[in-house]
Amino acid sequence: MTANQESQSPTAAEGMGLFGRFLSLWVALAIVAGVLLGQFAPAIPEALSRFEYAQVSIPVAVLIWAMIFPMMVQIDFTSILGVRRQPKGLAITTTVNWLIKPFTMFAIAWFFLMVVFAPLIPEEKASEYLAGAILLGAAPCTAMVFVWSYLTRGDAAYTLVQVALNDLIMLFAFAPIVVFLLGVSNIQVPWDTVALSVVLYIVIPLGAGYLTRRAVIHRRGIEWFDNVFMKRLAPVTPIGLIITLVLLFAFQGDVIIANPLHIVLIAIPLILQTFLIFFIAYGWAKAWKVPHCVAAPGAMIGASNFFELAVAAAIALFGLHSGAALATVVGVLVEVPLMLALVRIANKTRHHFPAAGGQAASDPGPADAPSSPR
Repeated sequence: MTANQESQSPTAAEGMGLFGRFLSLWVALAIVAGVLLGQFAPAIPEALSRFEYAQVSIPVAVLIWAMIFPMMVQIDFTSILGVRRQPKGLAITTTVNWLIKPFTMFAIAWFFLMVVFAPLIPEEKASEYLAGAILLGAAPCTAMVFVWSYLTRGDAAYTLVQVALNDLIMLFAFAPIVVFLLGVSNIQVPWDTVALSVVLYIVIPLGAGYLTRRAVIHRRGIEWFDNVFMKRLAPVTPIGLIITLVLLFAFQGDVIIANPLHIVLIAIPLILQTFLIFFIAYGWAKAWKVPHCVAAPGAMIGASNFFELAVAAAIALFGLHSGAALATVVGVLVEVPLMLALVRIANKTRHHFPAAGGQAASDPGPADAPSSPR
């Protein structure tokens, strides 16, 4: 391994952890718990839903901030200075993320949900599911990218630069893309609602994360920040995500019980989109002879989603009861199995790419097997 890869390994492995490795299982358990809560103790979610301001649920907002804040804290925006280090990889991933992915997601989801599955899903509900898919497509992955990069022996510095660049672009591009595609879908969403969501769930956590990072590093140093502070903060995101999902499914329980097939139907376009975007970015990187340690994580960034933001935006725009919120959670449900399959594909095809030094990259040996992070 290179020095970059070695330095990335412990953090990424810990980031995967028990929660990351079994994310789909935790989501499934949250679905069951939420449905049971909604059926047998409906007073609890109903009481929580009354605490709101300007149509924003205060408990849900707090949980969403808990999900997103730890991810924003770990972003080192000074790494943007290294943007010229891998210009081809950055160009490919940025183009795929913002000029291709949102529109292929819209096209695939519209075709399946509004045309192919029209006899199985009522039009109004299909439009809500389409809105959820659009929100997923407009939010490229952030935190989990470090895990996928680790599992493919990716370049840690490149991954960090790309994530930081993505978050900066997201500040300006997320709202216009979402409003445009929802408008094309004839789903009316006021600009002020989208703008409020961007401020609440991107600008504020990003700003708070940046200031917190600077303050902690200034007082305690980068080693304490990485090895102590971030480890203490690590459980906050999964706890916030699981509680949010339980609450969401407490409201969605009746829909799920009545239409379990809908979850399968929503998953189909999401799965196809994930594979399509991965192979577009991965194939493009191969054509440009990008090193595998950059090509693999670059393709993973576009293929996966910032599902915490998508869930937050769906709840803010359409409500906890909406089909849009349900669609974003289906995205969470299928994310990890799909990405692990793509990790395997990336590692099996490593020899088709040049290594960082210019020679063909070698397959990982037993000691480096990505399925067993240390």
